[in-house]
Amino acid sequence: MGELLREKHTAFLQGLDKQDKNSFEACSTEHIRMQGIFWGLGAADILKVKDEVMPKAEKIAGWVMQCYNKEIGGFGGNVGHDANIVNTQHAVYVLAQCGKLERIENEKDKIAAYVKQRQLPDGSFSGDEWGEVDTRFSYCALACLSILKKLDQIDLDKAAEFILECKNFDGGFGAVPGAESHAGYIWTAVASLAIINKMHLLGRAEWDKLAWWLAERQCDSGGLNGRPEKQADVCYSWWALSTLHLLERSKWIDSERLVNFIYKCQDPE
Repeated sequence: MGELLREKHTAFLQGLDKQDKNSFEACSTEHIRMQGIFWGLGAADILKVKDEVMPKAEKIAGWVMQCYNKEIGGFGGNVGHDANIVNTQHAVYVLAQCGKLERIENEKDKIAAYVKQRQLPDGSFSGDEWGEVDTRFSYCALACLSILKKLDQIDLDKAAEFILECKNFDGGFGAVPGAESHAGYIWTAVASLAIINKMHLLGRAEWDKLAWWLAERQCDSGGLNGRPEKQADVCYSWWALSTLHLLERSKWIDSERLVNFIYKCQDPE
């Protein structure tokens, strides 16, 4: 069994804030900076080094508000970028992580209205004004409104109906109705139902079927893949295991082998 390289991870997170803004890496990830801060804060919090690693909460909150489009009520992935529902959810979460939700106290209704506008007649949500639909956007919408305590602004029954339409014969969920089951989309579907207290619509008998599909994602390496016949990827340790936790079936996989796989995915450099 390996060990968690805490100091290396801490140094990596510290380096992200000091990154050369003109570097290729910085430019190529500019549009997802909001999401990077969300995951970075989460990692730093788990490592119990958030105060050491990240800039002061006020500085982060100030940057987040620079990404806010006051006219429409949405957030972009960086300053000057178009708003979309994914980055709006991440922005609200980052403010919550920093204890700075008061920065949007007077904007909550406008943000909720922006999210509401993204809901389509079939209950699904589009990611932005261009209309792409999948359950990621359903999750982002519901998670955002939950933090804002504005879930009553949308049609929750239709939202759940769309998610259930994405369920497949194998027990899993796809991005849209008829799409292949995928661990990432299973998380967005199940987590969405959990947020709005509608997991009972799955039926308890289906929990085992879905949990079995997820347990089957464990490969010989101990890691989890996202769908059949794929290699293990450390990201599915989160998507699949989080869903199993919601289903109260997290012991259905070999956690020791999974932890060892995650350790092996660390870069000692």
